[in-house]
Amino acid sequence: MSGRSGPVRPSLTREQVLAAAAALVRQQGPGALTMRKLAAELGTAVTSIYWHVGNRESLLDALVERTVAELGALTPRGRTPSARLVSVARALRRRLLDHPHLIAMVHERGLTERMFQPAARALVHEVHAAGLRGAPAAEAVRAVLFHTVGFVLVERNRARAPVQRPGEQELWDVPAAEHDPALARALARGPQPERLFAASVRALVDGLLASAPGAPETGPDVDSLTSGGS
Repeated sequence: MSGRSGPVRPSLTREQVLAAAAALVRQQGPGALTMRKLAAELGTAVTSIYWHVGNRESLLDALVERTVAELGALTPRGRTPSARLVSVARALRRRLLDHPHLIAMVHERGLTERMFQPAARALVHEVHAAGLRGAPAAEAVRAVLFHTVGFVLVERNRARAPVQRPGEQELWDVPAAEHDPALARALARGPQPERLFAASVRALVDGLLASAPGAPETGPDVDSLTSGGS
């Protein structure tokens, strides 16, 4: 007869360890991830964590690999190269917003370029389809990536900032908007990030593709304006 009592805990898997570690990082940041805290979250011994993933450095490396895989390839959408480029940028923005702490961890470990490689490859394909080659194509790819990452950084900083005094409603009256009432009302309402990003990245993309030989149509694509990408 066995001397054990109570339910038997199912054997722990490496994927369960990584999922719990990713959840800790997502909720509290990379600094909160310790082997003891992770073991407590999983209801197991620290030695079990070591057995599955090695030491903390190995765990962080595995989390980076997992994050890069989760970001994965981005599937362009739309009928024109311009629309598809915009869809890649919108999908990348959404994934960056969904994984802020995990992405910070990837950056801290010097693997940012690798993280953005799937998006960059999708952008390369679309700028080639638009007729750009060589240095102009590279500039277009980097411009879209820089715009997307920079927009996300500003967006996150605004979200974390203290309540502003005075706020935009107090700052923007008709005289401040050079006697443009509609402009004053729009600025007083504050930005709509999703809409603003779609408009700004489309303007950027259309400008970059305008110099392509035999530039195709770059007008609005209903699909890309109404969907956030994949």
